[in-house]
Amino acid sequence: MKLLVCGGAGFIGSNFVRIRVREHGDDVVVLDKLTYAGRRENLHDVIDDVRFVHGAIEDPSAVADAIDGVDAVVNFAAETHVDRSIAEPDAFVTTNGQGTYVLLEAARKAGVRYVQVSTDEVYGSIEEGSFTETSPLQPSSPYSATKTGADLLVLSYFHTYGLETLIARGSNNYGPYQYPEKLIPLMVLNALHGDKLPVYGDGMQVRNWLYVTDFGRGIGHVLEQGAAGEVYNVGGPDECPNIEVVKRIVSATGNDDSLIEYVTDRPGHDRRYSLSSEKLRGLGWEARVHFAEGLQQTVDWYRENTWWWEPIRSGDYREYYERQYGRALG
Repeated sequence: MKLLVCGGAGFIGSNFVRIRVREHGDDVVVLDKLTYAGRRENLHDVIDDVRFVHGAIEDPSAVADAIDGVDAVVNFAAETHVDRSIAEPDAFVTTNGQGTYVLLEAARKAGVRYVQVSTDEVYGSIEEGSFTETSPLQPSSPYSATKTGADLLVLSYFHTYGLETLIARGSNNYGPYQYPEKLIPLMVLNALHGDKLPVYGDGMQVRNWLYVTDFGRGIGHVLEQGAAGEVYNVGGPDECPNIEVVKRIVSATGNDDSLIEYVTDRPGHDRRYSLSSEKLRGLGWEARVHFAEGLQQTVDWYRENTWWWEPIRSGDYREYYERQYGRALG
């Protein structure tokens, strides 16, 4: 299969590319505009096995070049960090909204299958139970609102134009190559350096944790076996409050809880996410990695791959971190 993977130099996208190249032998075209979180380094071991197109999904000419001759499009390209969406929502509207529209138009003209990679955050927060694919969409941040809008646009192209569209909504991903603004890599790198670990509010926000390769294989199931016009939840096997995640990282890095620092909660912070994945399990998918195992693998990867994160931590990210948390990195 020849795939166009948009955002394929990002965290989840690069892991998906690696799976499709190595496990399926796919011919892959990567389209990525290489923002702060999209990096060639994420594809360092497969870059010679793909065709790389440097461009944005909101650029019709770049998309037209990249989509030529492919069998399907898988779109990971998005602005994803909630904190950044609160401070700078315009970028999220452009990429997540306009960009999705441009891709859908290109896919419609080419007549190819289209998979939108989405998030559990479109459902909002849930106190008990788990969201299913028919649960109401109740986004609570500019990030999740723009992803919700993109999902609805994707579904409209199926119903209006008959385009073979599918949506895969994942729970909180973690694993190698994740940019350190997200909870787990941020805490791992701070702990390895003896810096404070900033925890929002009381830290009791519960997340449904999914190892990135499990998500990648779930998306593959949706791509190959999913029914056009359908949504599939891809949830992790374990739930864990943020504070417990941080404490496990403290232990795994040989530190103590004195590094933990509670900071003012961010606006509109969802309390709990949980996805039911029964529909996707019906296609034969199952998460392989439980959180205890995956978290240790993740800590080990960051400890062993300083070449990947040192340029980030010593570069522009240092300024962003200081603005966000009011504290300098060590």
